[in-house]
Amino acid sequence: MIYNFNLGIGWASSGVEYAQSYRAKILRKINKPAKFIFTDMFPRDNLIDMTRNIGFENDEIIWLYTFFSDYEPEPVTYELKDLEKTLEGQRYQFEREGKIGRLIFDGDNNFYRIYFLNENEEKVHRVEMVSAGYLIRKDYFMSGRVFSEYYGPLDGKAHLYQRRFFNRDGSVAYEEIIDDKSVMYKLSDKIICTKEELIGAMTAALEPKPEDVIIIDRATGQAQAILENAGEAKVGVVIHADHFSEGATDEDNILWNNYYEYTFAMNQHIDFYITATEEQRRLLISQFEKYMGVSPTVYTIPVGSLPELKHPTGKRKKHSFITASRLATEKHVDWLVDAVCEAKKQVPDISLDIYGKGGAEKELNEQIKRLGAEGYIRLMGQHDLTDIYKNYEGYLSASTSEGFGLTLMEAIGSGLPIIGFDVRYGNQNFIDQGQNGYKLPYTIGMERKRRQQKLVDSIVKLCNEDDIAKFSDHSYKKAKAYLTDEVELKWKSLIEQV
Repeated sequence: MIYNFNLGIGWASSGVEYAQSYRAKILRKINKPAKFIFTDMFPRDNLIDMTRNIGFENDEIIWLYTFFSDYEPEPVTYELKDLEKTLEGQRYQFEREGKIGRLIFDGDNNFYRIYFLNENEEKVHRVEMVSAGYLIRKDYFMSGRVFSEYYGPLDGKAHLYQRRFFNRDGSVAYEEIIDDKSVMYKLSDKIICTKEELIGAMTAALEPKPEDVIIIDRATGQAQAILENAGEAKVGVVIHADHFSEGATDEDNILWNNYYEYTFAMNQHIDFYITATEEQRRLLISQFEKYMGVSPTVYTIPVGSLPELKHPTGKRKKHSFITASRLATEKHVDWLVDAVCEAKKQVPDISLDIYGKGGAEKELNEQIKRLGAEGYIRLMGQHDLTDIYKNYEGYLSASTSEGFGLTLMEAIGSGLPIIGFDVRYGNQNFIDQGQNGYKLPYTIGMERKRRQQKLVDSIVKLCNEDDIAKFSDHSYKKAKAYLTDEVELKWKSLIEQV
């Protein structure tokens, strides 16, 4: 079995979750059974809905919080009628607006607030119970009640002090006692005093065998517990981002990325590391040798793959660009909006479609309106882009740090030229200067006007001077190295060697 450890997932998932989803598909194809373990608490959404949304299969998922019960992560099937059966003999009124309903009981401000899975069905994800105006409990459901949260008033707010996790027959599987940031878990046979210790207990309960492989995708708050309970299984760590701070590194000292520092320090207990690009692999090995005096085993395996190259069935929309990412400030999508607006002065029919969701969406929408660009710059939301890239002429990226860049890989797989900054590792990996796009000079603190002008000039040059068809052909040639068959061979080789 291959166990893959992560923390969280969301509807606007990061590259780590998409990388795991790609890996799941590869491992299925090469008949290597795998489980993907999530250790964050998910009170607002059902975990399976989010994992299924990006391509995981239900039986591949393990959740820390159901692991010690007889529930396994599953879709929500509990309905309003099931809830109402628990209220037989009580008088209440029901009202609903969209995804939220209320059961209003006799008395002073006593009601249940019901959160339905969607606006069109009666499947219930959670219920908040209010008595005399105070929140006292929240119940969470899949096919039945999975866990409950208990609240008491403190400093004018609802204070969470306990969770109970249930078995399918309604019995209590275990309890979590909460005192602000401190937690304690009461299992049937033991008391566990930290979440990390709970993760360790789960890892031990998996009974890792010598033929098993444990892959740590996110180490924060759990790597030590995993290593201490990994048994004789082989342990690997995936490097998803730049692994060190260049500005704080000199000839004598290196500042590792906080996310990887622990697993680097514990290198004697790590059987292998995985980087997404060969350049990062070479750099990591050289830094280990220079600063730590050890030579780690490091494999280069792309975090994604392309089932096939995508070709347009008709003509691509002229001077059309796409970008796709989480809409987060560090992705600098606002730089692209400004650049395309400026480039329009020289490329009148230019357009940019922005795909993704995230916290910066509101600001981007306001920026587009402020610039009067609604007619040619659009926020498209979250979509499956498999057959969408091929409709565009080019891909734009303003990110200043990409460990790999799944969207960059997908873009060249549809023959798109790319314009982005000359930063490790994604842009340097996927862009051949002047052949399928442009790598623009970038340094931290670079003058905004100079940075923006580089973007504008490259966009205009690609549109008005370059042979787009020739650039597209070069992208297709580069993309062949990322076809699924090639990546499958790399995973097979790793598993056989470890």
